[in-house]
Amino acid sequence: MQALLKLSSRIDAFTRWTGKRLAWLIVLAVIISAVNAIVRKTFDTSSNSWLELQWVLFSIVFLLCSPWTLLDNEHIRIDIVNNALPKTARNVIDVIGHFFFLIPLCVVMIITGVPFFQRSFQINEQSGNAGGLPQWPAKSLIMIGFALLLVQGISELIKRIAVMRGLMPDPHDSQVSAIEAEVEHLVEAIEKK
Repeated sequence: MQALLKLSSRIDAFTRWTGKRLAWLIVLAVIISAVNAIVRKTFDTSSNSWLELQWVLFSIVFLLCSPWTLLDNEHIRIDIVNNALPKTARNVIDVIGHFFFLIPLCVVMIITGVPFFQRSFQINEQSGNAGGLPQWPAKSLIMIGFALLLVQGISELIKRIAVMRGLMPDPHDSQVSAIEAEVEHLVEAIEKK
């Protein structure tokens, strides 16, 4: 199990490194969007390639940063129900969810995403919009994103099993979600009044 935990640690480091760098593409997308809007309103001209580039940049962040979201335990779940359950039940739910739902979904998306990308690449598929971008780079993001999510899902499964066996402390024990932190801040503000 120690070898798997080392592997998990390397996966986590790669995921965090990748996510922190790719997240900055949102800033680039906002800049492109603003400049495009200014040019369109000022000079009454625009290009579909700039609009499509915004979508591609957002897709990169959404798909390739999703493993980082999983790593930081910020993925969507029903927190009210989840927090009401005992820790052992939450661990079992995480293991079952990762093993029977997340990992199979990633495998299916990779298996179907590869031919989807290959067909587009082989014909050098272009946008249906005049002046648009090639479509195959954006389509490659599906298989790449789900491959990265699969690897991070395996890492999370390894860590959750290690936590359940008592081989490591829960990395999310001291973590306070953004919503919980905001609620605590509001309660403190109300109590001060």
